[in-house]
Amino acid sequence: MPKKIPMRQCLGCREMKPKRELIRVVRSPEGEISLDFGGRANGRGAYVCPNGDCLRKAVKARALERAFSARIPPEVYERLQSEMEGGR
Repeated sequence: MPKKIPMRQCLGCREMKPKRELIRVVRSPEGEISLDFGGRANGRGAYVCPNGDCLRKAVKARALERAFSARIPPEVYERLQSEMEGGR
């Protein structure tokens, strides 16, 4: 029997994709928001495709704010964008 592949939904394009193809955005218990390229950081996670377009769509739709039930300052989005461009 083949191993089940965990699927997650991208907050930007709303497509279901294998978890390994997505980047996890995590809110730590202290409230800090960052990208988790390894998928193992402690905290609440939400997933975005590894391209800037999906992150921009998620920002425009306020999908991260809904996923984390918290207001997210614009500088956090800017840091996420720069991390995504320089990460992986």
